[in-house]
Amino acid sequence: MSSKDNNVTVLVTGGSGFVALHAISQLLNQGYRVRATLRSLSKQTEVTNALRHSGITALEHLQFVETDLSNDKNWDQAMQGCSYVLHIASPIHLQIPKDEKEMIRPAVDGTLRVLRAAKKAGIKRVVMTSNFGAVGYSHHDRTKIITEESWTNPDEKGLSAYNKSKVLAEQAAWTFIEKEGNPMELAVINPVGIFGKALNKNLSSGHELLKRILDGSMKAIPNMTISIVDVEDLADLHLRAMVHPDAAGQRFLALSGGVMTLPDIAAFLKSELGERGKSISTRRLPDWVVRMAALISPTARNLVPQLGRYRDASNEKARQVLGWEPRSNEKALLGTADSLFAFHHLSIN
Repeated sequence: MSSKDNNVTVLVTGGSGFVALHAISQLLNQGYRVRATLRSLSKQTEVTNALRHSGITALEHLQFVETDLSNDKNWDQAMQGCSYVLHIASPIHLQIPKDEKEMIRPAVDGTLRVLRAAKKAGIKRVVMTSNFGAVGYSHHDRTKIITEESWTNPDEKGLSAYNKSKVLAEQAAWTFIEKEGNPMELAVINPVGIFGKALNKNLSSGHELLKRILDGSMKAIPNMTISIVDVEDLADLHLRAMVHPDAAGQRFLALSGGVMTLPDIAAFLKSELGERGKSISTRRLPDWVVRMAALISPTARNLVPQLGRYRDASNEKARQVLGWEPRSNEKALLGTADSLFAFHHLSIN
């Protein structure tokens, strides 16, 4: 799965992001040349410093191109000479828009922009990052485990604008490949909650969640269930899907296996971290309190659709088809915690 002769170039979109940084690191480590897209070239130093932090020295094999999913500028240049594309970037939203179309349209249009440019450039395969929200949010039969055969109905009651944008973008990608893509291939990765080692001080949503648990700002823990994947394993899965012959035309759920509730996570971290976990609350927040709070709190209102959500999903397809072997939920959580302390988001007083 390596390219030691350095003559295969991979385009990675959203190059400064949490997942993309790990993908770039692994690609360079395996001998690929990498071209990374950035919304602003001012982020180049941030990216190279993060890669040095991960132990990468072959930075002469890394290039940058300034692009944006919202317009066509430089996408042809970004694709030129590349064999593969890891499309990891997502449109940036600092807050939830009042009109969900403001989130959905950029996601769909950005995906199609990347695919059209890839097809024009003769790209062999695109690996697209979707999410679990495109797979499991319309699965209501709790006697059956969620697999890649499942699809979320974009009109599902309570579905967030973000998850709706993901499922519609993925559907648009598959439709494009079916109608216009040949001979270009597509594989899709559908990750659950992403945790693990950070390469810089930027906080992912997973880091933000664990920070609130670890620093005690989450005084009581809501009874939410989550699935977990470690970011290094997720990046590895992207690379496997990029080159494996049987990955073409397939989607792959990315999860370590099994689910954990937030109270279980809090209890685990408190037991494992010793003095570093002294601020963690293990008090449970009853569901009815969350629902009452949702009447006045937007944060609580966003939590309500997650209460009792069924998330039991299978990673068997990625294991069997691609030989993927993810680390445990617990190791991913501890890696996240270690990064929060290493980058001084948390301290021991």
